[in-house]
Amino acid sequence: MTAFCPYGGLFDSAARREEINRLLKETESPDIWLDQRRAQEVGRRLKALQSPLQTVDRLLGEVDDLLVLDELASEEDHDASRAEVADGAARAAEEVSRLELRELLRGKYDAADAIVSLHAGAGGTEAQDWVQMLWRMYQRWAEERGYQIEVLDVLAGDDAGVKSVAVEVRGEYAYGYLRPEKGVHRLVRISPFDASGRRHTSFASVDVLPVLEDEAVVAIDPEDLKIDTFRSGGAGGQHVNKTESAVRITHLPTGIVVACQNERSQHSNRETAMRMLRAKLLERKEEEERQEVAELRGDQGAIAWGNQIRSYVFQPYTLVKDHRTGTEIGNVQAVMDGELDPFIESFLRKQASGAS
Repeated sequence: MTAFCPYGGLFDSAARREEINRLLKETESPDIWLDQRRAQEVGRRLKALQSPLQTVDRLLGEVDDLLVLDELASEEDHDASRAEVADGAARAAEEVSRLELRELLRGKYDAADAIVSLHAGAGGTEAQDWVQMLWRMYQRWAEERGYQIEVLDVLAGDDAGVKSVAVEVRGEYAYGYLRPEKGVHRLVRISPFDASGRRHTSFASVDVLPVLEDEAVVAIDPEDLKIDTFRSGGAGGQHVNKTESAVRITHLPTGIVVACQNERSQHSNRETAMRMLRAKLLERKEEEERQEVAELRGDQGAIAWGNQIRSYVFQPYTLVKDHRTGTEIGNVQAVMDGELDPFIESFLRKQASGAS
C-alpha cells in the first residue's frame, strides 16, 4: 500500500496546497469578481488542483477500509470478502494509474479546453469519409470522459463525409489529453465507394490547439485583421441561413485564416474565431521557437503526409498502430468507438521519460 502514502508520491502535495491557499485568498477579494475572465481562470485552476487531492484523500480512506476487510476475511476465512477486497484493490490501482497519467500533463496549457481540427488529405471521397469517421471517434472519446463538444465550423464533402471540421472540446485537461492526437492519421480498408472492392489508403490530419482565455498571451493588432461575414451553411435553421452570422478572420501578416459559423450571433462567432486565431498564432510562435532550437542542434525533420503518427488497418487484417510508441490494438472497432486512452497514455509516458 506504499503507492498511496503519502499521497502516493503522485505529486508535491505541500506545493499544491500552498497554491490552493493562494488562489482561495484571491477569491476572497471582491475585486476578482469585477474581472469575470480572471474569476473563471482562478475557478478552473482551483478545481484542477483540488480534484486530484480529493481523489487521493478518498482513496486513502477506501484503502484503510479494504485493509480492515482483508484482515476480517483472513480471520474468518471468508471467500466473498476476499473477492471484495481484490475488486476494491483493482479499482483503486486503476484510479491511481489515471492520477499518475494526469500528473504527466504539466504543459503550460494542458489544463485548457481544446480546439480540434480535422482535414481530409490524399484520397478524395475516401479521405473525406475518413475525416467523418475520426470526428465520430473523438466524439465518442469525449462523451466517455464527460466532456462537452461544440462544432465550430464544418465543410461538407462533395459526395460523402466532410472535407474539414473544427470542434471545441471542453473539460478538465482536454488539451493535455488530446495533444498526442496531433498529426497525420492513415486509413487502409476496402473502399465502400469502389465498385471493384479494391483496397484504398486515405489520410487525414488532426490539429489540436489550446483554448486561450487570456488575450494577453497573444497580442493581436486589429489593423492586422481582415474580417468577412457570410451566410452559414448546413444545419442551423432559417435564421442561420438567412443572416450573415458566419465569420471568417484572416491574419494578414501570417495568412492564417479561421472561420466560425456555429452560433446564431455574429458577435459570438467572432469571439470564437478570435479564440481560434489566438491559439493558431501561439502554435506558430512556439513552432518557430522549436525550429530555432532544432537548427542549432542540427535536428530537422519534414512534416509530410508520409509521416503519419498512426495507422488504422481494416483489411487485410485489423490493427491500429501508433508509430511513435509502437502501441497496437487489434480491436479496430473499439478504437473507432473512442478507445484512445492506451495511445494517449503511452505517448505521454514516453514523452515524460524523455524517450525520443
